[in-house]
Amino acid sequence: MKVRLKKRKQSKKGKISLYLEIYKGSYVNSEGKRIFDRNYEYLNLYLIDKPKTNVDKDSNKEVEKLANGIRAKRELEIHNSIYDFSNTNKLNANFIEFVYGLLESKKSSKGNYGSWDSTLKHLKVYAGDFIAFKNIDLKFCEGFKYYLVNKAKKSSGELLSSATTSSYFSKFRAAINRAVKEKIISYNPASDVKTPRIIDKPKVYLTIDEVKKIYLADCKYKNLKNAFIFCCYTGLRWSDVQKLKWNNINKSSEGNFTMSFNQKKTKKLHFIPQGILLVSFN
Repeated sequence: MKVRLKKRKQSKKGKISLYLEIYKGSYVNSEGKRIFDRNYEYLNLYLIDKPKTNVDKDSNKEVEKLANGIRAKRELEIHNSIYDFSNTNKLNANFIEFVYGLLESKKSSKGNYGSWDSTLKHLKVYAGDFIAFKNIDLKFCEGFKYYLVNKAKKSSGELLSSATTSSYFSKFRAAINRAVKEKIISYNPASDVKTPRIIDKPKVYLTIDEVKKIYLADCKYKNLKNAFIFCCYTGLRWSDVQKLKWNNINKSSEGNFTMSFNQKKTKKLHFIPQGILLVSFN
């Protein structure tokens, strides 16, 4: 079984289309005629017909290099019995639609849904509304990482934080992993790309005097201010405070009070001793 890189001239557009011819052998049919069994995979890669400038010539070299890389990959997949000829339609399917389907499955988790939704939005900015699975290669993954780190912006116009770029790229990699699991593609090229590094920034803390000023300040929403003060003294996240109930407070046989609950983010059991509770409620 052989894989050949073939060219087809497109006279109207002045380009040459590159595609793979996968030769599976031949057989003689019932009429005694030899039939050659071939499959074709169009790469959506094009050469400039009759290049005149050095730029055009260099561009053609890069495109041919990429196409030969795909040809070598297909040969390896066939050798390892990974490539599935019946999978051609899946390879031509839209990766953007696939990610949208994953997004819909995350609706039950608000925080996770928001992160996936933002990842999809940035993916569409980078790649448009359509990118075929077969075109998700190492170059595409590296390009998306570069976009997230150097070009993607918040609604305020600022670049994304390092933690955000790391999260979005991880979601992108997870989507490709899911495609591998569903046997749409054979491997995840994003596995060869390092996740953007998170740059730790110095944390800023409120002083006791600042907390006292907040306590004394007027606030239209008293419960919201009290919840914030409670967070300051206990170190709890707002998401954990929101879901607290009276049954989270426990009384020991000695008459001491503690608070216990499962953190929303880590799912771990968390305890708050009586001393902190008394300060918080007072």
